[in-house]
Amino acid sequence: MTSTADARRAGPRWLNQEELAAWLANSAIMISLPAALDARMQRESQLTFFEYMVLSVLSEQEDRTMQMSALAARTSASLSRLSHVVGRLETRGLLARSRIPGAGRRTNTTLTEAGYDVVVAAAPGHVAAVREYLIDPLEPEDLKALQRIGSAVETAINGGPVPPAAAEP
Repeated sequence: MTSTADARRAGPRWLNQEELAAWLANSAIMISLPAALDARMQRESQLTFFEYMVLSVLSEQEDRTMQMSALAARTSASLSRLSHVVGRLETRGLLARSRIPGAGRRTNTTLTEAGYDVVVAAAPGHVAAVREYLIDPLEPEDLKALQRIGSAVETAINGGPVPPAAAEP
């Protein structure tokens, strides 16, 4: 197998028709699904999809608290983006930030009771949208394939080894 640098020197590996069709279908999902979820969440819950995800991740923690850097990683956000969103949610009384004592600039974010109430109220609409837009249109074998695909892409993005099924022949 060649290294990534060797592959770059050899020039682009253009997508064949099947790969292009798969990429275009995936691109449509990457663009339209978050936009549809965001519009619906804003209409039904006055939360953006990303705000809902922040609240949801915190609601799953035993003490409803996470360090900002860990929360950024769990929501696939930059610290800057997360900080802006947390600030908006804090202004609305849904979150509270607190400095972690010690060296460095570390901050915890805690879901307030009001924030918990908001995420619990928004969850049924979110689940209904996920079912309508993604889960229900798929067959059971499609769901298994989607899970495998998502895991393989996540592994590739985060620098882990490419799973054998996705490796080049």
